[in-house]
Amino acid sequence: MTAKRNARSGDEFARAERAAKFILSKTKLRPRIGLVLGSGLGAFADELSAASRIDYKKIPHFPRSTAIGHAGRLVIGKVDDVPVAAMQGRVHFYEGYSLKEVVFPMRVFARMGIRAVMLTNAAGGICRNYKQGCLVVLRDHINLQGSNPLIGPNDERFGPRFHDMTKAYWPSYREAALAEGRRLGIEIYEGVYAALTGPSYETPAEIHYLQTIGADVVGMSTVPEVIAARHMGLRVLGISCVTNMAAGILDQPITQEEVLETGERVKGQFVALLRAVIARMAEDLK
Repeated sequence: MTAKRNARSGDEFARAERAAKFILSKTKLRPRIGLVLGSGLGAFADELSAASRIDYKKIPHFPRSTAIGHAGRLVIGKVDDVPVAAMQGRVHFYEGYSLKEVVFPMRVFARMGIRAVMLTNAAGGICRNYKQGCLVVLRDHINLQGSNPLIGPNDERFGPRFHDMTKAYWPSYREAALAEGRRLGIEIYEGVYAALTGPSYETPAEIHYLQTIGADVVGMSTVPEVIAARHMGLRVLGISCVTNMAAGILDQPITQEEVLETGERVKGQFVALLRAVIARMAEDLK
């Protein structure tokens, strides 16, 4: 039984290695920074220069996004002179994928030689100081998805069986994002992200509970990817775009159209912030 479990665990490493080699064969660039662009935020990848674009369906073993507003494409290109790998959309637990499948792109990033990732998402605002369209740098998270992507056999080639999550979000990256946001005149905050499974939005009672336990924003992604990234020693920056206020905060219904429209509205500020922060992250990795 142990041998069979190790074999299954090793298969995941082999699959990630194969996917990474395929991606790197399509470009001469060797990115050290990976980006995950959430709902309505994928336009940033269109700004990359010297870009190679690969549909997820062409990458071996790579999960395909079915969510609205997720293009399902990997773009390898440059932000100014910094090579990056940018995911235009992600897959979610609510799409029916296992958490191991959800975090597989993080495994591939690591096998590509990426050492730092910036994860973005569209989120519901819980903190009453927030306004629709503001950006929130994540300082911590609360996993309420009922599971963990590391459950099951552990492959030491990815990381240790038990790993520390005290610095889930890299402190110097958080400081850089806040400083650059303020320099650019962006309405930017720092807060705690709560991850639920979705796909239904939360009820007002659930939002009241999340307020009580210390959450500032809520969404349906990011946390599994952060866990897997930190398992492999990748440094993480998380940024939420508050595309709607959470249920019960305002007396109005929540729609997917609202989420996408807000992402489009803040695109200019978001692109400017990402450009500035990527330059700071690249310096840190030298």
